[in-house]
Amino acid sequence: MNKDNKKEEEKPKKSEFKAFLKKRAPIYLGIIALFVIFVIPELTKGDLQSSFPNNLTDDQKQIVKTLMSYNGPNNKGLTVVDAVTQQITAEYPDEKIFNNKKTKVNLVVSSIAEATQNIHEVILTFESYKGSMEFIWDINSDTKEIKAKNANAKHVIDVVDYYD
Repeated sequence: MNKDNKKEEEKPKKSEFKAFLKKRAPIYLGIIALFVIFVIPELTKGDLQSSFPNNLTDDQKQIVKTLMSYNGPNNKGLTVVDAVTQQITAEYPDEKIFNNKKTKVNLVVSSIAEATQNIHEVILTFESYKGSMEFIWDINSDTKEIKAKNANAKHVIDVVDYYD
């Protein structure tokens, strides 16, 4: 009898945890696959503002924030950043252009010497594999007045100003 007891004790016990995972492994794999397919791309989605350089001073960041949040004389509707994004995505339909490795966004903020006014020039350059687009604005940081200095910037300001 002792021999029978020893044989029973020597048999490895089945792990309840392994049995639990074996039964539910397809469910867990399916959940992980759905997470990878749908959630991760949304979390890593690129946009224009996330492409801006990080080496701006606090004053320059404030100037850029003022420009990009401008939403026309009626203060409603489309902002400058939305209009620029729309113009860029119109050039690259059906593409996630901000996620492309060849896409570069440069942003330069510089002061223009004016004796009575605090005016800054903002140059936004968007470069991709098809070419580049440049937007140049003058911003009076005291009055928050924005003037376009080239055709692309003028188009963006017009779209923002006359958006319904």
